[in-house]
Amino acid sequence: MLNSFLNNSLIEKLLQNHRKMSSVFGSGKIIKSDEFLHQIHGFIRVHKDGRCERLVGYKTMPTGIDPSTGVHSKDVVISPETNLSARLYIPKTTTPDRKLPILIFFHGGGFLVESAASPTYHPTLTLITAESNVIAVSVNYRLAPEHPLPTGYNDSWDAIKWVASHSNGGGPEPWLNEHGDFQKVFLAGDSAGANIAHNIAIRAGSEPIEAINLEGVILLHPYFGGKDPIGSELGKHKQIKVYTDQFWKLANSSVSGLDDPWFNPEKDPKLSDFGCSKILVCVAEKDSFRDRGLYYKELMDKSGWPGKLEMIETKEEDHVFFLFRTSSPNACTLRKRICTFINQVNNASRF
Repeated sequence: MLNSFLNNSLIEKLLQNHRKMSSVFGSGKIIKSDEFLHQIHGFIRVHKDGRCERLVGYKTMPTGIDPSTGVHSKDVVISPETNLSARLYIPKTTTPDRKLPILIFFHGGGFLVESAASPTYHPTLTLITAESNVIAVSVNYRLAPEHPLPTGYNDSWDAIKWVASHSNGGGPEPWLNEHGDFQKVFLAGDSAGANIAHNIAIRAGSEPIEAINLEGVILLHPYFGGKDPIGSELGKHKQIKVYTDQFWKLANSSVSGLDDPWFNPEKDPKLSDFGCSKILVCVAEKDSFRDRGLYYKELMDKSGWPGKLEMIETKEEDHVFFLFRTSSPNACTLRKRICTFINQVNNASRF
């Protein structure tokens, strides 16, 4: 594992920003020591016996009825063999004669930390469920490095197939059987979860799941990268890129490195296979991944994919700000845009 060259004063400054923003990436450095095999300062320690000690993203919130929105939530097991699970959300008011869009969500955390039950994600998923009037399925995929990629991608694919198993009303989960509209399925995720949503949509284009119609994909501050820096990575975010690249290197044990097509869409020959007709990409002005998000739009526009990509940028905000200040004006505006994207009339046919 490569050591980060972040100096101590920069580390402390970035950690202070992490405490303010509680960002899933925050900042720190990767180091080696006699005690640990790998360590991302402030986030995760990998002991020499292989045991992983997570310093953030390990807390959980209970399910139940949210008192402010009336949204119900519960945890379900998808696969006992792999311990794959999900947290489901359903709006307060449902009727048998009205089916609801299904939003399948993948949490961020650099593939290394966080969960579907995390207090980082539960409030936002609750609000999206209430405001967009959807059934949300937040996937609790297995984390690296204990389960290196592509495990997280494969778990997420299995979760989609599990959702699709309810399309004829005979699946194991009543909420999906009774209220899910399988012709209006959306994928969404933030940061590393947005990376998962993108890659799963590529797979859906190559291996369509006939029981569902993938209507759209929402990428919130997506975690993409590449060996060669672009935009602000050449300047003010040069050192931050060195740090954030380490999450990918620790999560992905293959020799493909930073130009792996899972991480660098520019290197993916299947980009035009993207399996739906519309994408919403959201970036933040101060986010070090902003330019990757903008470049992603360029790549999709040139790929030959025949769909429509919408791009929105939130000014004066940093990485995944909406998770930590859910009532801020910018977070509310972003959720309204998500609601519009999900519920707007779309007559485009399925690929």
